[in-house]
Amino acid sequence: MNPKPLEGIRVIDLCVVWAGPFGTMLLGDLGAEVIKPENPFVFQPMTRGAIARPPQIMADNAIAWSGGLPGGRVGDRPWDYSPTFVSLYRNKKSFTVDLRRPEGLDVLRRLVAQSDIVYENNATGTLEKLGITYEWLREANPAIIFMRVPAYGSTGPYANARALGVHLEAVMGHSLLRGYADADPSSNTAIYSGDYLAGAQGAFAAMTAIWHRDRTGEGQLIEIAQAENAAAMFTQAIMDYSLNGNLQGAMGNRDVHGLALQGVYPAKSPGTAATMEDRWIALTIETDEQWQAFGSVIGGPAWASDPRFATGAGRLEHHDEIDARIAEYTAAQDDYDLMHRLQAAGIAAAPVLEASRMFDDPHLRARGFFRTQTQKASGTYEYVGPIWQFPETPVEYYQPPIMFGEHNEYVYRELLKVSEEEYQALLAAGHIADTYDASVP
Repeated sequence: MNPKPLEGIRVIDLCVVWAGPFGTMLLGDLGAEVIKPENPFVFQPMTRGAIARPPQIMADNAIAWSGGLPGGRVGDRPWDYSPTFVSLYRNKKSFTVDLRRPEGLDVLRRLVAQSDIVYENNATGTLEKLGITYEWLREANPAIIFMRVPAYGSTGPYANARALGVHLEAVMGHSLLRGYADADPSSNTAIYSGDYLAGAQGAFAAMTAIWHRDRTGEGQLIEIAQAENAAAMFTQAIMDYSLNGNLQGAMGNRDVHGLALQGVYPAKSPGTAATMEDRWIALTIETDEQWQAFGSVIGGPAWASDPRFATGAGRLEHHDEIDARIAEYTAAQDDYDLMHRLQAAGIAAAPVLEASRMFDDPHLRARGFFRTQTQKASGTYEYVGPIWQFPETPVEYYQPPIMFGEHNEYVYRELLKVSEEEYQALLAAGHIADTYDASVP
């Protein structure tokens, strides 16, 4: 088998929460060796779960972001199977070390000397408090690539502001531009799109830096401000104000480009009257020809031939009226069946799927999107698969979600080649562990 695209590249993952771990996960999927140092004495909130040892009542009442533990039970090692962690930490390695102490920093320095990328998305100043700066990294490895993905960037008035995805979506306008015109931002929940975007962009930047280094021998410091990256999602709204002074607002199901018709409409699932569930289907009509085809698909009702609706301008003018008509029809239709009939007529349509139906979706199943993995702590489950495929170098899971300290032996003995005396000293000092210290709540 051919080597994977990033095979031979080593990444040190100093990341927390979502944007950073997603970026390093992509690098790991492509074959990079991603190693995560973890501190037995310090729990990183929202990374291996909400807290290290949550009470059972928290698991009983939490949604998947902070709960979702296998079988709904906390168990002995909740940090190893929290959904917030296992969804982002495949194809990586974990070893433990306390970076707050000099000997811990020395361990990191020796690992940096053998690595290509250091990747982090901590709050601005966090690593500096530990003494980890770009200059410090370069002393250990002059060709190191330092990938930083802070919330607002390392400079500017917001540099030291704390932020999660919901705050970035607010300050960059997402919360106002999503939802419906007659609803305020409180009706929107955070979708953390900025995290995913920053993760993908960070991985791209890191790979570009590797290419540059291989050509020139030069490492570099790269910074992606998550907020700025998120703002780029709504360039059209920003430019509309810059060019025209217009303030765009929430548009609900309407198309931002003013297409002839777009919406999400009620539907149902197959079964008897007693078992049918409420479903939804999204559809878009882009042209007059598609509108005519739509009328044929739904049986040619008189309203579909109304001359007021014959043109895109007319349909936009009467969008609400058409929505009501369409909803009346779609509410009695099976969502998948209707999707296929509309698609056959050249009309974009798709059912709105929750997680259970995504697992059963025939398209995702046919493409092998879900992959079975077995983790020692949680057992065997299906996980979301890789987002890309390389036919010559298939992207596979060579490492299920990492258990805390799972690769201590590999890092300390094989990579760093510490002596037995040093290994035992680090073990006695608490650097080497396979669980969080009892002092961690």
